[in-house]
Amino acid sequence: MGTFDRLTAALDSNPALQRRAKLAAFAFKASNGEETATVQVGEKIVVSMAEGAAAFSLRAAPEGWAEFAKPIPAVGFQSLIAMQRAGHLSVAGDMLVYGRNLLFLEQLFSSLRPHDASDVAQVVGAPIVEPIIGRYLRLDFKGKPHRLYFEEAGQGIPLLCLHTAGADGRQYRALLNDAEITSRYRVIAFDLPWHGKSSPPPGYETEAYRLTTELYVDTVMALARALQLDRPVVMGCSIGGRAVLHLALRHGGFFRAAIGLQSATHAESGADTRLRDLGVLFRPDVHGQEAAAGTVSCLIAPSAPTADRWETLWHYMQGGPSVFLGDLHYYFDEGDLRNVDLAGLDARCPLYLLTGEYDLSATPTLTRELARLTGARHCQIMKGLGHFPMSESPAQFRRYLLPVLEMIALERIATLPEDWAAAGN
Repeated sequence: MGTFDRLTAALDSNPALQRRAKLAAFAFKASNGEETATVQVGEKIVVSMAEGAAAFSLRAAPEGWAEFAKPIPAVGFQSLIAMQRAGHLSVAGDMLVYGRNLLFLEQLFSSLRPHDASDVAQVVGAPIVEPIIGRYLRLDFKGKPHRLYFEEAGQGIPLLCLHTAGADGRQYRALLNDAEITSRYRVIAFDLPWHGKSSPPPGYETEAYRLTTELYVDTVMALARALQLDRPVVMGCSIGGRAVLHLALRHGGFFRAAIGLQSATHAESGADTRLRDLGVLFRPDVHGQEAAAGTVSCLIAPSAPTADRWETLWHYMQGGPSVFLGDLHYYFDEGDLRNVDLAGLDARCPLYLLTGEYDLSATPTLTRELARLTGARHCQIMKGLGHFPMSESPAQFRRYLLPVLEMIALERIATLPEDWAAAGN
């Protein structure tokens, strides 16, 4: 059997992929250096060793495809884009066709891996009303009226959560439902303007949204002050993981601590930037939000539960036009901290860093370097996790988060007056 023969079974028992394949109608070549197959996408997936027209070609070494096909591949082999970014896969030809079909291609090639029958969604059972409360905060900000949506649960130390680029506060759904966490922390997750349930401000139809450091920091501070949060802990992931550093630099005394998930001074953009140059995230001939999900799917660990993986990607598929692209302006360009003196940042605001081993953007190497530069009191690389730990695999993530929250809570107790415990508090 050839390396790519299993692609023909990708549409079996998958009506969603069958419908997408009918609309895709393109052909590409896949090669392992020893054999080259032409893959025709349509009502069926046809793999042929005969020569044929193709929009683009994918080429990797035999050992590269073999690693990709493992149930849990090594870092850099978890997806096509991951292999491309890590230099294990070369893509040649019409990059626009490739970019239009990123998410479809990732689903297609996942059929090369054995199916895990144990990875099924858990049955809820009896109806459950979650303890999460959703509210809107109305405030004037930057000279315009805003209506910001936030959700909260629990009581105690405020824990303000910042979502990733192009997504929203739903990424913290598991934390908001975690009774062990909410018994000591008031967890608050909000949607940045233009994201989730927080609409853009009036006049947005004439604006080209671009997130900047000033806008991000000022938004967080405006919300924290409006909610009258007393020495909150701020936790952010990806762009949020960068923002907690800017918040510590500018307002370190306001926060009890900062938890950086996937934090780094800058982001690795990958060796191939042609898709960004083509503007696949915001152009009329590409479904920008499907392309967004396709570009970030490589950042999720291969061991992530299927339901959590696809809910994480769904958040990206629901984003507003150009919003993900606007966030990336801050992440890749304007919010870069490589030329900023970060020495002693932990002294301004206690800093805790957690990064997933499968992250190809804010990599473990970059996070370790950040810890060295800032003197962070805690830095840990999380096994079996990627760029979205709180949403892609909540159960695995809490194993790393709970000790950090415990450390922060104990430090709070240690700074209280000596007679506090004697008073029975």
